Formats: sequence, C-alpha cells, structure tokens
Amino acid sequence: MSSSAHDHDPAPDAPDSGGDSGAAVVPGAPTPAQAGEQPAALQQPEPPELPLLSTLADGLPPVVDTPEALERAADALAAGSGPVAVDAERASGYRYGQDAQLVQLRRAGSGTWLVDPQALPDLGALQTAMGGAEWVLHAANQDLPCLAGVGLRPGGDLFDTELGGRLAGYERVGLGAVVERLLGVRLAKEHSAVDWSTRPLPEPWLLYAALDVELLVDLRDALAADLADQGKLEWARQEFAAVRDAPPTPPRTDPWRRVSGLHAVRQRRQLAAVRELWLSRDELARKRDTAPGRILPDRAVVAAAQAMPTSARDLAALPVFSGPANRRLGTRWMDALDRARALPEAELPPHSLPHEGPPPPRAWKDRDPEAAERLTRARAALTELAEELRLPVENLLSPDTVRRLCWQPPAEGAGEDDVAAVLAAAGARPWQRELTAGLLARALAG
Repeated sequence: MSSSAHDHDPAPDAPDSGGDSGAAVVPGAPTPAQAGEQPAALQQPEPPELPLLSTLADGLPPVVDTPEALERAADALAAGSGPVAVDAERASGYRYGQDAQLVQLRRAGSGTWLVDPQALPDLGALQTAMGGAEWVLHAANQDLPCLAGVGLRPGGDLFDTELGGRLAGYERVGLGAVVERLLGVRLAKEHSAVDWSTRPLPEPWLLYAALDVELLVDLRDALAADLADQGKLEWARQEFAAVRDAPPTPPRTDPWRRVSGLHAVRQRRQLAAVRELWLSRDELARKRDTAPGRILPDRAVVAAAQAMPTSARDLAALPVFSGPANRRLGTRWMDALDRARALPEAELPPHSLPHEGPPPPRAWKDRDPEAAERLTRARAALTELAEELRLPVENLLSPDTVRRLCWQPPAEGAGEDDVAAVLAAAGARPWQRELTAGLLARALAG
C-alpha cells in the first residue's frame, strides 16, 4: 500500500467570529475581535483526537510461509463467510519490480492471515478457497497486478474503498482518512514506506500490515451505506467492475523517456546517452533485484547525458559518479556513453514519440479553433455537473475521452445517442453515458 494510504490533515483552525462576550467595552478601545482575539465565550475547543487503532481483535497471527500453513489458511478462508479484505505490501524503491512481498487477508469466521509470497510464490490454493467471494481493497488498481503475479484474482465482485471515497465526494481518500471519517479511529502510518522484502519481517511491521485489513470490511459497509444514501452505489458497482476487469497495462514504448528531468535534455545525441545509461542501469538493477534509482538516480543520468564526458576521470568529477559505488561502475557508464557517441545520426532517438490521438489542448486554438471552443464548452459543462454531484470531474468522465470526442466529434447534427455510442466505445460506463451524453451533445453543437 502506498505511503499516502494513511494521510492526516491538521485540525482546521477555529473560525474567526465577532460578537459580544458580555464584558464591558471601554469607548474607543478595540474589541477582542478587532484586536485579533476571539471572545472566550465563542472560542471553539480543538476536536478531541481520535483513538489510535493499535491492537488486533484476534491477536497477531504468525506468518504463513510453509505449504502446511498455506493449506490451513486456505481451509480457514473457505470456511469463513462474507467479503474478504485483501491488501498487499510491495518493496517500492527497494526492489527492481513491484512484486508482492506480503499478502494480508481477513474474512469473518476466518480471522487474519499474513502470507509470505517470497516463500510461497504460488497462492492458487487461496484463490480456490475464496471462490466467488467479494474482495475489498483500498486503491485496488495498485495491488491487483502484484496479486495476480502470485495467482490471486477476484473471483467475484470487488469493492474499492479508495475509489468509493472519490465517488462519495470525500476530499481525502487515503485509507487513514476514510477510516477516520467513517469509523472514528486512526490508523498508524510509521511503517508505510519500509522495505517489505526484509526477512524476517519485524513484529511492528506485521502488526501495521494486519491493521490495514482489520477494519476494511467494516469500512466497506459504512461507505456502501453512504454511497447508497447519495444515490451513487450503482455508479460505484460499475466503476469497481471496470477496475476488476481492466486488462493488464501494455508495456510502455521507450520506458527510458520517463527519466525525471528529461525535459532538460535538448539534443538527440544526449537523448541517446540517456537511453543507453537507462538500459545499462536497468539491466544491472534487474540482475541485482534492486530499484534502479538506488544504483544511479535519474538526476545523475541526465547530468552525464548533458555533460557527455569523454573519460572516466571526467565522469567521476560529476556529482553522484564521484561516490565509491559508481566509481567502481565507471567503466559500465562510460561504455554506455561511448555507445551513444558512436551512433549514426539516423539512429539517434527523436525528440518525442509520434503522438496518438489529439494534440495537447494548448495547441488547439491555433490548429483547430472550433475544436478548442468545443472542448471549452464541454469542460465547463462537465465541471458544473461534477460539482453538483459532488465528485471529481475526472471520475465523471475520463479527460482523455472528452478530448478525443471534442477533437473528432461524430458527424454534424449527431445527437445524444451518437455521443453515447462514442463514449461506450471509449469505455465509459453506463452511468457516465447516461449523465453526460446529452450534455456533451449540446456542447458539441454549440
């Protein structure tokens, strides 16, 4: 779970208020409000701090790390009832990939199970045990890929408490914030960014991980009730199904272009140097099972590409490369730079990849003023509707879908049904089409 899962905002300041406190006022003297002080009778006390959830109802379970323990966990989950709370911890920033390092499961009648995928890389027995039970996760799109990597996929419905919070109109949707709002307790957050590939896992980390699923089903019930009160529960069901059924993300073209600070690299040969350094770093990181940034940070990749040093000594003069670890790797990095230097001009990477779909909206006014006007009208109408419905406009309808529709609308004179068909082809859910198709048809027609 990401480090933002347990966010906490400071308590709001007490509102400034005038009024008579009942004390005598000396003529010409500033009142307490004028003096910047609030009358004592109107001062509002700070809200009491919510209790911290620090213990588990059933105690801390042992880690499941043997086939025998996995069989016991599967039997217990199969015998349980109701939805299954599911969470996974990854070693982001420590290990090369986004593999699950710990899987947490909790179900009524079963208790909590902490499963070690390092020791048990195939958790198919748990998948069979849970069958078609509903899964409850927070920010499901973050955890589903790594859970699939160990053989776990929702066999029935899915409920995402983070996405549900967005649809309910909550300003803060981290797990901690939603738990505070709906259940009145605080979750600890001190272990959110630790190295979950550590073995053995310290007991305080395991407690933290188990607490993440302790109240997840209760949270699901409270949030479902709020969504139902707002008339949004069916919307949420459709959104949850879309997350569950989303295909795997395809591999990114030229992943090296995600290097932070790449915008500062102006020349194509320098871009080639970034690419060669990135590929060399990625190969080593994969071999070591280490996050690439721990071997060579992005800022060092960009600095070397801009400087294009011609000797190991010049390279070592750059920040980061002067450290002992990268001095030892100096030959590797120089080889990458030399490969970029030797590339023929025709083989240098382009400044940018061919763009699929509409151009950036900032260019619309010059390239197609009518499309720019359509987009302005559509955005204004969607923003107004989103505010009325109390949900983020990007959840009302994907911004990319709106841009594509406005750049290349249906034939002139197209109506609501035609727009709805375009939205459906783009993956918009029925509730989104019902709310926005007519509005967008009017925006397109001007």
